[in-house]
Amino acid sequence: MMHSRSVEIWVGLFAAAGLAALFMLALQVSNLSLVSDDVGYDVTARFENIGSLKVRSPVSMAGVRVGRVSAINFDSRSFEAVVTMHISSKFDQLPADTSANIFTAGLLGEQYVGLEPGGDEAVLEQGSEIMLTQSALVLEQLIGQFLFSKASEGEEK
Repeated sequence: MMHSRSVEIWVGLFAAAGLAALFMLALQVSNLSLVSDDVGYDVTARFENIGSLKVRSPVSMAGVRVGRVSAINFDSRSFEAVVTMHISSKFDQLPADTSANIFTAGLLGEQYVGLEPGGDEAVLEQGSEIMLTQSALVLEQLIGQFLFSKASEGEEK
């Protein structure tokens, strides 16, 4: 009787550990976290097209996550998307002429902001705006341009 009781306890502990692992995996896939880094500074960047970039998408530099997208707004005067990024305080020496690009990562097509440092001695601070940006590549537009160029080549021949 005692042997079956200990087996039941071990099976219960194993099942609980499995559920905890699934919960952590779900948090990772959805870009959520139990721990938040609220210390840091916010910078903005303007893009003509952000694709499917979302709030809480990663902001990375050289493959290292340096922050997250904290807000996405639309500027009705310039007709651009204004992306606000929260950069961790550990990365407070980013040059003021840093550029921002929107890239696609992984098989799921998750989009993120990639930063590339410039050479300026001044650094980004709270409220700074990144001026050099490159919008997301939209696959449908690329395919349309390719097909249009192939069709125009066929007409010339």
